[in-house]
Parts: sequence; structure tokens; C-alpha cells
Amino acid sequence: MVETATAEAGFRRRELSKTQRLMVRAMNAAWSIPMFPITVEVDMTAALARRQAGATVTDILLLHCAATLAKHPGLNAHWQDEGVVEYDDVNLGLAVASDRGLTVPVIHRAQALSLAEIAGKRKALVDKVRSGRIGIAEVTGGTFTISNLGMLGVSRFTAIINPPQVAILAVGSTVRRQVWHDGKPDWRPMAELTLTSDHRAVDGAHAAAFLNDLKSRLEADVDH
Repeated sequence: MVETATAEAGFRRRELSKTQRLMVRAMNAAWSIPMFPITVEVDMTAALARRQAGATVTDILLLHCAATLAKHPGLNAHWQDEGVVEYDDVNLGLAVASDRGLTVPVIHRAQALSLAEIAGKRKALVDKVRSGRIGIAEVTGGTFTISNLGMLGVSRFTAIINPPQVAILAVGSTVRRQVWHDGKPDWRPMAELTLTSDHRAVDGAHAAAFLNDLKSRLEADVDH
């Protein structure tokens, strides 16, 4: 982003970077999509235990989201005027903020990667975004996107679909809450996940099935 100042006029103009202009065009296109959000609350106890072994919450979400999408190809898809294109490979986009604007690097074939491999690729891509070294091949081809604002203290939000993708997952912060667990009240680390879907391609039942399968995977923290 380039900032120019006019002292006499008392204002500053921020010029958009090429990446920011591309994002603006994508967001303008997104507003024509009939979107609907649904939210589930997830017990993050198992996921946080895995985080203590060296992975971040985002890495764990990427791992389980890729595995869940492989079983729900209708959400691992692009909308086209001729119909919905479902993909075999899960190419996960991750929304990353930097002083150059919002960028969505892509982890390709995420369904075939281990947690350690996902963590390594995620770190390398985020470093490239923030240093301005990200290449065009690393921000294209995404089939689904995750946006995680939990680390910024946001409890719940609705993300905007990145067209031509048909869904996006918004991840809120993990907060200890008193819930019923094993038939009694207990304090558990809970997070809210909100899936926004394109209603032209995804119906409510399918979106709910995906989100509940993802919730089950996160709460069990299974590898397959």
C-alpha cells in the first residue's frame, strides 16, 4: 500500500496495491452471491492438546477441514454458470492480513498432507505474504477458504465467500465456558465456527452435515 499526503488539504490518500485491487474486485463479485451462514460450537480440548505438541490451532483446523472436505466435495467446489465444478484435490486458502492488504495463499492438495506438512507449508506461505514474496501460483487455485480471527479476540463473525468458491469457514476465538459434558457441567474451551455457503450450490442440510462432521473431527482430533 502506498500512502501519499497533502499537508495543505489535511488528508492522506492510500493507494491500493495490485493485490488489494484484486481483492476489491473479488469482493464486489461476492455481493451478488446468495450467501447464508450457519454456526456450530466446538469443544477444542483435543485440538488444544495437539497444539501443545507443536502445531497451531490454524494448522489443526486446516488438517481437519481438508479431510472433511474430501468427504463433502460439494463444498470443495467452484460455481460456474454451467453448473458446479467439484474438485478431487482440496486446495485450502487461508486469509492472511499484512500491511500489503488481505492475501489468501493456498495450500494445494491439503487432503494428502500430514499435520507437520500442513504446518510447514502454512508457515512458509504466511512468511512469504508478509515479506511480499508470494507468487501468483501460491494464491491461485483455491477450492475453499478459512479465515481465522480468533487470535484477535473475535468470538464470532461471518466471512464473505471468495468467488468462484462456494463456501468459506470463519473461526472465532476459543474461550472457556461452562457446558454440559458427560452428564455434568464442566468448564471447556469452546470455539464458534461459522460456515458461509453459496445457496446456488449448497443447501442448508449439506452445509450443516459438513459443519457437524468437522465438529466431530475436531472434538475427537482424529488423523483420518
